[in-house]
Amino acid sequence: QVQLVESGGGLVQAGGSLRLSCTASGISFSINAMEWYRQAPGKQRELVARITTSGRTIYADSAKGRFTISRDNAKNTVYLQMNNLDTEDTAVYYCHVFLTGYWGQGTQVTVSS
Repeated sequence: QVQLVESGGGLVQAGGSLRLSCTASGISFSINAMEWYRQAPGKQRELVARITTSGRTIYADSAKGRFTISRDNAKNTVYLQMNNLDTEDTAVYYCHVFLTGYWGQGTQVTVSS
């Protein structure tokens, strides 16, 4: 079955950095666009970034200039490098296979002031 396993979340001070990873199994990773979403308490889940099979990327306005999504098809892994983190970035971050119902379990990111 399809599994998406995220890691790399944690507690960081504002201005700090984190790198999230999501390793997929049970899918043909290289032929799927991959996404990172996040959900803050009391808010709807929102798209953070997407990377296509060719490596093209799109970002939410809140992520532009601070976050970088990348992928390593040899490792079936998608990454989210997050720099200059703000308290507003506190959320559970989820990995998602574009246009499917496959989600990871989420990883908590907490940014303290």
